[in-house]
Amino acid sequence: MLIDLTRLRSGIDSEVIVEETYSVPKEDLEHTGVTSIDNVSIDGTITLDAMQEIYLDLVVSGVMVIPCAITLKPVNYPFSIVIDGTLEEILDETTEKTINSQNSLDILPIIWENILMEIPMRVVSEGAEEVKLSGDGWRLVTDDEKEENSELSKLKDLL
Repeated sequence: MLIDLTRLRSGIDSEVIVEETYSVPKEDLEHTGVTSIDNVSIDGTITLDAMQEIYLDLVVSGVMVIPCAITLKPVNYPFSIVIDGTLEEILDETTEKTINSQNSLDILPIIWENILMEIPMRVVSEGAEEVKLSGDGWRLVTDDEKEENSELSKLKDLL
């Protein structure tokens, strides 16, 4: 998502208005645990501050679909992110490389990194509490209930 900064830098415009909708490609979601992120709304402005640095004021919102931790049913997880600061500050916080020249700025890596930070570790769908969590010879073991292996616990005594 390349933003042209020519008119902003030359003083013709005081701000660049960003009103975009973006859908994340499936290949970008491969190792994130997210099924889909469609129709992400990106609204805001890009301006120059008093020091002539690029200042971003963006709101990124949308809905990501994540499988339920118990039933694996898709769960809609809404998110809203505020990106506010100078480009230099924002780039210091992100690990993504951004195309930044005098005349253009690629804001997509910044937006993508902020979306990745919003992905929850696990979600539980409504009604998942009523799901049968045990059966004939099996039961769901939570992290709190994990039993220690007696053979491995003997190793702790050695340390």
